[in-house]
Amino acid sequence: MIARDGRVVVVGGGLASARTISALRRKGLTGPIDVISGEPHLPYDRPPLSKDVLTGSRDDTALPFDIAKLDVTVHRNRRAVGLDTASRTVRTDAGDIAYDGLVIATGASPIRMPGDGDQLTLRTIDDALTLRRRLVPGHHLVIIGASWIGAEVATVARDNGCAVTCLESAEVPLAGAIGDDAARHLLPWWKGIDLRCGVTVGSVTPNGVLLADGSTVPADSVVTGVGVRPAVGWLDDSGLSVDRGVLTDASCRTDAPNVVALGDVAQRWSPSAGKHTLVEHWDDAGGAAAAAAAALLSDDPPVLDPVPYFWSDQFGHKIQYTGAHSSTDAVAVYSDHDGALAAVTWTAADGTLTAWLGIDRPRDVVPARTSVGGPVTESPVVEALQKTHRVVHDYEGARR
Repeated sequence: MIARDGRVVVVGGGLASARTISALRRKGLTGPIDVISGEPHLPYDRPPLSKDVLTGSRDDTALPFDIAKLDVTVHRNRRAVGLDTASRTVRTDAGDIAYDGLVIATGASPIRMPGDGDQLTLRTIDDALTLRRRLVPGHHLVIIGASWIGAEVATVARDNGCAVTCLESAEVPLAGAIGDDAARHLLPWWKGIDLRCGVTVGSVTPNGVLLADGSTVPADSVVTGVGVRPAVGWLDDSGLSVDRGVLTDASCRTDAPNVVALGDVAQRWSPSAGKHTLVEHWDDAGGAAAAAAAALLSDDPPVLDPVPYFWSDQFGHKIQYTGAHSSTDAVAVYSDHDGALAAVTWTAADGTLTAWLGIDRPRDVVPARTSVGGPVTESPVVEALQKTHRVVHDYEGARR
């Protein structure tokens, strides 16, 4: 732990860093706080970028972050390029900064496709504003990846009158996230979009997207939405244990003294899962921030192991998911009487409910989240589904 008047350096300028700084001040840190952010902006919220900002209902998503009240120094447009844990120094492109305690919250970077053509991603406020200016009637937008972000971009582009083509390597959108049988029920949502599944992208060229079969899909703009990678490159040679993300214990502590990591960059130990996991969800930042702050200021920080939760707004529907399923779980797919997808549940071999997904069912999220980890037979949400909805698929996945 560090002294209450010690210097804390926070690398990253997003939600996780903003909440950790607030938690540190609430918990009594009086020493200086330096924030190293690669962006020119103060911390802002990312989920609204593909929703409110892209639709034009908002121009920014700034978080409550009063520099004077929090007594922080924000180094904007400054990037961390290395870390020396022995001397407790962060190397940046504008000089070194020493620390007593370090918060690593550098988030993740979008994966980009090969090629010299212009391709957009949607990760920052500047990305969102740039893309918004292009989404005008008649503009031909090609989206690589029918992912969560791909579907949200496709929704806005279609509603704005763009000609939208979406290229997806799987046989159906979101198959990797929720499974083929559940995902097939989402296909009607893509009406009005040229959705091409089972295709492989080779590269992005100045003329559009070159496919592996040698054909080209012309485009005015290309958006790549095939996932992100934790931003850990600056930690090479730091001595920290890094897998896909920075490895931490269940209290956000790394294996270096007084260094914590959280948010999309962290691969935190989950006692319930029995492994390190990348959470990568907005909902996790609050609890992780409190744990990370406590880990710097005390020797007995809380153990963090919440049930994961995330949501996506696409094609006029809200998808909400809680839990963490595996490919060996039994799956039940429920539909309304008109055949529309209503919910999906995943159950482990021992009868434990591992995950739930609902379509336009916000009232069911809390009881579903509290049911995860318990017997599926005792879940009020599942019981209600079984009484009021039709099971269109009930299968055991890889267990068969």
